[in-house]
Amino acid sequence: MPLPARSTTDPVGELRAVVAEAAAALGGEGEAPVLDRPPRPELGDYSTNAAMLLAPIRSEQPRAVAEQLGGGLSERLGPALARVEVAGPGFLNLFMADSWHREALAGALAAGERYGSGVVAAPERVLVEFVSANPTGPITVAAGRHAAYGDSLCRVLTFAGHDVEREYYVNDHGTQVERFGESIAARGGGEEPPEGGYHGAYVTELAERIEGAASLDAEALQRQGVELMLEQVRATLERFRVRFERFYSERSLHEDGSIQAALDLLEEHEHVYPHEGAVWLRSTTFGDDKDRVLMRSSGELTYFAADIAYHERKRELDIDRAINVWGADHHGYVARMRAAWQALGGDPERLELVIMQLVNLIEDGRRVAMSKREGEFVTLDDLIDDIGIDAGRFFLLQRSHDTTLDLDLSLARARSQDNPVYYVQYAHARIASILRKAGSEHVEAALEAGPLAGDEELHPSARALLQRLLEYPGEVATAAGRRAPHRLTTFVHEVAQDFSAFYRDCRVVGAAEEGGDEDFRIALSVEAQRVIASGLGLLGVEAPEEM
Repeated sequence: MPLPARSTTDPVGELRAVVAEAAAALGGEGEAPVLDRPPRPELGDYSTNAAMLLAPIRSEQPRAVAEQLGGGLSERLGPALARVEVAGPGFLNLFMADSWHREALAGALAAGERYGSGVVAAPERVLVEFVSANPTGPITVAAGRHAAYGDSLCRVLTFAGHDVEREYYVNDHGTQVERFGESIAARGGGEEPPEGGYHGAYVTELAERIEGAASLDAEALQRQGVELMLEQVRATLERFRVRFERFYSERSLHEDGSIQAALDLLEEHEHVYPHEGAVWLRSTTFGDDKDRVLMRSSGELTYFAADIAYHERKRELDIDRAINVWGADHHGYVARMRAAWQALGGDPERLELVIMQLVNLIEDGRRVAMSKREGEFVTLDDLIDDIGIDAGRFFLLQRSHDTTLDLDLSLARARSQDNPVYYVQYAHARIASILRKAGSEHVEAALEAGPLAGDEELHPSARALLQRLLEYPGEVATAAGRRAPHRLTTFVHEVAQDFSAFYRDCRVVGAAEEGGDEDFRIALSVEAQRVIASGLGLLGVEAPEEM
């Protein structure tokens, strides 16, 4: 069995590594054992299936292997393991000593705000391209989901240890931009936009801001319109706490010869061919269902040709991985882009294409319609004005990117325990209030004494909260590895729930008066606050001190 990397700030990961080592000593190879928290505390603190994986290899009964494995773990863990029990068909349940829990908390506290970070074994330089909405209208709620996801993914990847850059690809060339310019010109002359053009008050506002819009040269009008629209896009994204290192122009690929250079490269590698006056990419060579047109018989370049040139630029950058976050309407584009990447000479493992699913706004039990061209759409600014930045980001991140999301506006507005972001933020503010009540000197003294000083038996609620906090490095690693920041919305909510149960059952300030370990409980509260704040920060959500 492959042994997980050791980590001094990941006690659960360390424990998992010890289990893997003990299994390997018995001849285990292949699938790594699982280490989970059992559904009920009476079944132990952690449970592993290692013996059941070993049994076929050793040609023994799982329970017999579990007995041997338990002995090996007792030798390796010593007093940190209070006892070990064989359960069911061969599960091994581990009951960790209070001293192990206290040492684990001490390690988390010592790591400070960096607890849970640096969890990747092989850090990479990563370029993440996301949002990239056409600059022909304001950022909609649909693009807002992309923004929340892409930004949070970048935060998670960075926290996990990767070197991350963010890029917005500006589609400022082609038919949609021409229609955009025509729509502005029409509004500037007091007319309706042409068929297939863009409607909405924002087009009229742009026409009013551009002097002589009705008579301006078409290309100049397009450039000015896109520039003004991008100003608004940037402002909206910054308001939503989303930043980019770079906005990269599609138009620049046409103007600096990049597209022709990419086509020449493909021709050099014999991946293009002429047919009926057009130029085609032989993308079927790399798994696409059909070959794709790069240049039409009229000499007009396709969007795909520009996209290939854009990705050739990415391939030439000093990066280890490119991640593209695309909309649901790009699902059919995946195979051809992968084919083009390989045709250019790119490693297919170094290009990730993440497909987002749709978001529906629910108001009074019905969906709110969104359409950019008809002007009947809800912008991200509208959503922020309605429910706020924190609720907007949290709710847009609650579901996996590959799942359609229904955002309940009524729930997002509610300042109640039913609203998950309010619940988590309230838990953070409650802890801040507890620590203020304790006083900064008392808190500092409790942290200086450390959780190792006390000898009180851990209350089950304190134990459960601490075990949840110890899962944070693993949650960060999983969220980064699976490109799944939505997991953290669930995790911070679970931490808030566990803290609520702990605070219900265990007095914190004044615990010493009842014979309780007040220093430990204060230290545990500090770590809970830090983890909630860290998790919310990775989601781009604030952690308030007061509510």
